[in-house]
Amino acid sequence: MAFIQLRYGSGTIPFEHDENRFEVLAPEAPQKALTDIEIGERLDAPINSESLENIVKAGETVLFIVPDATRQAGAGQVVNLLVRRLIANGTAPHEMAIIFATGIHRSATDAEKQEILTPFIAQRIKTLDHNARDLMQLMHVGETSGGIRVDLNRALFEFNHVVLIGGVSFHYFAGFTGGRKLVCPGLASSKTISATHKLAFDCENLDRRSGVGTGLLDGNAVHEAFVEAASKTKIAFAVNTIVNDDGDVADLFCGDWIKSHQAACDAFSDQHSISISKKRDLVIVSCGGFPYDINMIQAHKSLNAASHACSEGGTIVLLAECRDGLGRDDFLNWFDAADGRDLALKLCEKYQVNGQTAWNLLRKAERYRIEAISSLKGDVLEKMRVKKVNEILRTDGGGYIIPNASRLKIEY
Repeated sequence: MAFIQLRYGSGTIPFEHDENRFEVLAPEAPQKALTDIEIGERLDAPINSESLENIVKAGETVLFIVPDATRQAGAGQVVNLLVRRLIANGTAPHEMAIIFATGIHRSATDAEKQEILTPFIAQRIKTLDHNARDLMQLMHVGETSGGIRVDLNRALFEFNHVVLIGGVSFHYFAGFTGGRKLVCPGLASSKTISATHKLAFDCENLDRRSGVGTGLLDGNAVHEAFVEAASKTKIAFAVNTIVNDDGDVADLFCGDWIKSHQAACDAFSDQHSISISKKRDLVIVSCGGFPYDINMIQAHKSLNAASHACSEGGTIVLLAECRDGLGRDDFLNWFDAADGRDLALKLCEKYQVNGQTAWNLLRKAERYRIEAISSLKGDVLEKMRVKKVNEILRTDGGGYIIPNASRLKIEY
């Protein structure tokens, strides 16, 4: 028998299993964290771009965009190194600022800001909060080729240079995280966010739009709209990280904001795509712990990944602490729908971003038996058609174990 520690919130849950019956789905080798020197070497070799020090002149202002508390990007280490480089290059601390790309998520708390940036940076560089519904923060900057109105945070246009710092991972309909997503949806209005996200859904077929999915960029309508929206700004430089399971920077691609992001996506896909020869009746899945299981809206992405390894009608055991609850107060209302088709009809009548998440979760609950170890109450999970359990199912059969499904693409 073998033991595996599956991450749950900030802790772990042990699971004893027969190695002959259970297969662990994970990248072949763990990634080592890069040292400051190794990150510096990558910053000195940008893709299709000059170095940041050559771009920013003394006296010019810089806005760094970083993810919020629902993402891991190693932003603290990267920002720290970039700030020190710019100060040595003649940029004063008061000429720099950092904004959190929260989209429609809640604002980062003071403690989270220090965790994301390190206390050293959080105490010395001004930070800004984005509110997707605050009209005073937003400005209209044009439309996409598809006619979507683009409203972005005006801070993007109040600094001489904008620098993106984000982590690259899979996203179940945008293809990948990071890059353009730091601007849209990260710093967009709620209406722009809703309109671009709606491109993921086909209301004629009441299903996911063709070309939209995990690891897909070419022909992905959502990704293309995000790029168009982000192109309304003047992004000077981008840093795209790949973090390991501990959240430390394990690889980094920087330079031109489109080309460096594409390079990071290609590398991440190569490292985190796993092919299976058959699906199994039981899949035990961890989101990878905090922040990937901070709430159900985030945790459901791991459920989506796990579904690709589960036989139709099989069981998925989801480990998701959800310390922040569901992620939105109105999320549970979508589950008043009779079934997935009914929810899809309601979604097309009045689209909301989290309604699509609810539809995706409900569809999975209709196809699989979903059990969850979670801090969420049993009646809340039951409304989502999920059964609350207190321990991982013990079985004489076998299945798959996925230690970090938030960062995995499973291909069958």
